[in-house]
Amino acid sequence: MSISLFELFKIGIGPSSSHTVGPMWAARRFLDRLDDRGLKGETARVVVHLYGSLALTGTGHGTDKAVMLGLAGLQPDTLDPDDAEDLFAYIRDKGELQLDRGQRVPFRDGEELIFLKRERLPHHSNGMRFTAFDAADREIDRADYYSVGGGFVMSAEDAAGAAPVLTNARAPYEFRSGDELLALCEAHGLSIGEAVLANEETWRSRAEIRDGILGIRDAMLDSIERGCRMDGILPGGLKVRRRAKQLHGELLRKPEKALRDPLTTLDWVNLYALAVNEENAAGGRVVTAPTNGAAGVIPAVLAYYERFVHGATDDGVVTFMATSAAIGALYKQNASISAAEMGCQGEVGVACSMAAAGLCAVLGGTPRQVENAAEIAMEHNLGLTCDPIGGLVQIPCIERNTMGAVKAINAARLALKGDGTHFVSLDNVIETMRQTGNDMSEKYKETAMGGLAVNVTIC
Repeated sequence: MSISLFELFKIGIGPSSSHTVGPMWAARRFLDRLDDRGLKGETARVVVHLYGSLALTGTGHGTDKAVMLGLAGLQPDTLDPDDAEDLFAYIRDKGELQLDRGQRVPFRDGEELIFLKRERLPHHSNGMRFTAFDAADREIDRADYYSVGGGFVMSAEDAAGAAPVLTNARAPYEFRSGDELLALCEAHGLSIGEAVLANEETWRSRAEIRDGILGIRDAMLDSIERGCRMDGILPGGLKVRRRAKQLHGELLRKPEKALRDPLTTLDWVNLYALAVNEENAAGGRVVTAPTNGAAGVIPAVLAYYERFVHGATDDGVVTFMATSAAIGALYKQNASISAAEMGCQGEVGVACSMAAAGLCAVLGGTPRQVENAAEIAMEHNLGLTCDPIGGLVQIPCIERNTMGAVKAINAARLALKGDGTHFVSLDNVIETMRQTGNDMSEKYKETAMGGLAVNVTIC
């Protein structure tokens, strides 16, 4: 397995891992490149060109903000969302930023930040070009990067050479397909989660792995809790009102309702997903799981496990996350987790598949039942388009996460009723998702040029 659990689950800011987290890391990589070449001190201006999906929906997805903050030296895993908002407002107002917290350089829309909506770079729709100029306005360096989903970034050299996104020492249980994963588990008497944790020990100790996973869990729960406290209107112009706080209050005021209506549990699952994705839409801190647009699915199902499943433990959380990561790695390696490539089947669909597998594992599922749960979840997300109204990660994205979470729970329960034998394999459905995404019209892949994005009037 060439993709670590800690690459699939990363703490960052909303609203989009490919449009905010990725571009921030790309800016960081360009700054490091200038530093390595001894050019940072000579740099008097940096011009950033955005292409394809980044240009078409970048403003609504916060790409402009991400690029500015990244060039100013902030990183998505450590910044404070409130401080970041203040800095972004300052840069916009003054038309300048401190390059990597150092010298002041101009940075203005249309001059240093240019959206090329009709152009794209060769390897991916989410392309960026960073160009540095000296005081005489001579070009001194240039680099192209691609934000390929889930906050992953590839350089042009990586993309041209089909290099893996992440290269590591060889792990003991390498797998590139669901069939290989199942064969490894059966040959060595391991669960899927145990195989993943053994692989992770290639790079860090078991104690570090456990602490890291529980830290990610805590960040997910924090985003739920903050989402339940906040109210008001989400930014961006659609005037979408946050609903999680009101729903949370209603559930707390009427606890006896659960005695009459067993489906009240689903109201809580809906709440968890709403809370996270409203935080994401507001630019708050969330966990990329495996993307920001789908950031509410796995936290909602994980919270369901911890709060509604008898006997839930921290060990179960570790198993849940490790199992989910195995499934996410298969999609990342064999298809894509980028909506700009696959549509929303590659984001909410993948998160639903990952969550179903994790839940099935902690409910006692065998590796074959876990693989079945992941397959069921994706099979019924195939063809899901990405058509954000106004280019914002709000409608239908927020509610779509609630549906993904509920589907994941149902898929896990359905798989547990069988013995793991099923007609369509996970590998089959991943390949089908890849083909479907490749065949899908560009207007349905995070461009806001089709679907709901053009059929709903924005007032």
